Amino acid sequence: MKNIILIGFMGVGKGSVAREVIKLSDYISVDTDDLIESMENKSVKKIFADSGEEYFRSLEKKVSHWLEKSVKNTLISTGGGFYKQKNLKDIGAVVFLDSPFDKILERINSHPNAVKKLKKRPLLEDLKKARELYNERLPQYKALADVVIDVTDKSALECAKELLSKVKKHG
Repeated sequence: MKNIILIGFMGVGKGSVAREVIKLSDYISVDTDDLIESMENKSVKKIFADSGEEYFRSLEKKVSHWLEKSVKNTLISTGGGFYKQKNLKDIGAVVFLDSPFDKILERINSHPNAVKKLKKRPLLEDLKKARELYNERLPQYKALADVVIDVTDKSALECAKELLSKVKKHG
């Protein structure tokens, strides 16, 4: 089993799908944003506010190198911009969770903790800019992906089953 790296826009459901995958498989799971928060002992939002996006991206780079050298047989959920790490393909199979921007917003807003989920995502504060960012990233996500899972209107469990099946076929 090699690592699986989940990429996709913020709020697409990477964490939810990861939790289902680990229930169905022998994978364990780590989240790059959680690792960074542990390293810095503060939230992603606070890191952005205190030190800016460039500093946060340098932390992602540090995490990507550690993952490549130290982590095996793991499902790795990533932050929305983690896909830019140069060594992504060296870490594992890249799985893009795809959904239209409006469906991602719908998903976040329908969650019982919607307010909390939106607060955690500083790049979603300005929806016009967030949509532009989504449109900029979409072709890049697709180009990097070894496997694409359309998560639109599917449960996390359905997505996890599809992901495991497609990754197995991918080799």
